Amino acid sequence: MRKNKQIAVIGLGRFGTAVTKTLIENGFDVMCCDKNMNLVKQMEGYVTKAIQADILEEGVIKSLGLNNFDVVIVAIGDNLESSVMATMYAKEANVETVIVKARTQAEKKILEKIGADKVVMPEVDSGHRLAISVIASNVLEYISFSDKIAMAEIKPLAEWVNKSLIESNIRAKYGFNVVAIKEGDEFIVSPAPDTVIKEDHLLVIIAESAKIQKYS
Repeated sequence: MRKNKQIAVIGLGRFGTAVTKTLIENGFDVMCCDKNMNLVKQMEGYVTKAIQADILEEGVIKSLGLNNFDVVIVAIGDNLESSVMATMYAKEANVETVIVKARTQAEKKILEKIGADKVVMPEVDSGHRLAISVIASNVLEYISFSDKIAMAEIKPLAEWVNKSLIESNIRAKYGFNVVAIKEGDEFIVSPAPDTVIKEDHLLVIIAESAKIQKYS
């Protein structure tokens, strides 16, 4: 049996703390680090190890032993230099997956160029989801996978109700791939083409972001 992934979270702001707590709740071993002692103390007793340190100080980042971790999440966000240093060292230490938080597209490009495996922009992404939910009453949930592809949970149009997926022509007309249908608390995963759409169904789709927004 494969051991639990060893995960390090660098930065304990709101994003880093939320990530750390979620990982702990799901049974992962987490080491966390922040230069703010108060934030570190709040995590003591929950994580495997909590370290107070400024990673820009000489020798600190090497002392964290990032080579012992499968995943390093750089959640600093408010200091690009710190994010760059942590990312570069994690990659040099051959960490399998390095995930970094960025504030802007410019920061995202820099972090990707120096080797980050994934760059997340939580403020931008949450703002985008909120905007979609405000302007589109028929889009209940929206998750962006990339700049071009997203998943959404949508209400069916009246013209689709009581028709099968293939009869409604959703894929050909809108470019939506229906990957699941939610009916109450139940999910129909990978629904068959002859599955009939009901008024109270919610459709889980994957499509180009532009097509979802146009539909909205």
